[in-house]
Amino acid sequence: MTVNTAGSVGDGFPRRELGSTGMRLSTIGLGSWSFGGDGWRFSWGGQDDARSISVVHAAVELGVNWIDTAAVYGLGHSEEVVGKALAQLPASERPYVFTKVGLVWDPENPAVAPRRVMRPDSVRREVEDSLRRLGVEAIDLYQVHWPDTGARLDWDGDGEEVEDAAAWPVTPLEEYWRTMADLKKEGKVRAIGLSNHDPAQLAAAAAVAPVDAVQPPLSLINRSAEPEIDWAADHGTGVIVYQPLHSGLLSGTFTKERAASLDAGDWRAGHPDFTRDLDRNLTIAERLRTVADRHGVAVGSAAIAWALARRGVTGAIAGARGPEQMTHWAEAARLELTAEDLTYLG
Repeated sequence: MTVNTAGSVGDGFPRRELGSTGMRLSTIGLGSWSFGGDGWRFSWGGQDDARSISVVHAAVELGVNWIDTAAVYGLGHSEEVVGKALAQLPASERPYVFTKVGLVWDPENPAVAPRRVMRPDSVRREVEDSLRRLGVEAIDLYQVHWPDTGARLDWDGDGEEVEDAAAWPVTPLEEYWRTMADLKKEGKVRAIGLSNHDPAQLAAAAAVAPVDAVQPPLSLINRSAEPEIDWAADHGTGVIVYQPLHSGLLSGTFTKERAASLDAGDWRAGHPDFTRDLDRNLTIAERLRTVADRHGVAVGSAAIAWALARRGVTGAIAGARGPEQMTHWAEAARLELTAEDLTYLG
């Protein structure tokens, strides 16, 4: 078995440079949102920790060489699980670890939505907590999860963010980006990135310190972040996109029946994408099936390949709750959609 850089022991995935960071990433990375388990505001429902650890090890075996997590996933629990999984791997096989900062929760009331907070003291407290939970000396990519608004991150029935009237004071972007740059200089993190920031915010940050990477959403259902991806491509910034399967809607296995049977603890159960807009989204998935069938691949593989075909994209995050859900990942990473496919999908 050949051991590659940053923990990839398989050869199932092409690699791409993450901007100027020096990290060559497998085109698919493992997302660990579901590892957080249940009992918090944006849970996917219950998840066995041993099963999550087996997912990490199976992903590395396939050739995945990076894991994306966040402090808020499970209110620290996802990072703890990732840390346990890393500790069971030889150092030469450990993947890059990316995590995020800036969503602060109330430990006394986990059901309440977290608050967007990027005060320097809060960021420094968060990075130390993440380092401890992950069991690493430095975080490979540390990302601001959302712009600081001081408000709670939540959505109403229309899927739009609800601003909290009792918002905390807002830390200006330039100030929190300086803090992130300082963490990089101090060696606590190796690269810094911004998730869910628009082009104007990215430009403001770049005037303070280089933006190593961005993490926007991208799928056939949600293309709203294409301007951010264009900005990154034009500035040599790495791009890792999240939700290319749109939380399972583009997996090829999602149905109205499955949507109706989602566990009450699963955040998707009440989200408009899985209720009000479900018919439209499943129609998009069926259109994708036409392309997948043309290539003889799974629908989910075509969904990921579509995201990877976007100019500037380094890699795509795919979540898995069990090793069996990664069956088609190598297929997705190697699939090259034609100009005809991309035109058909629009």
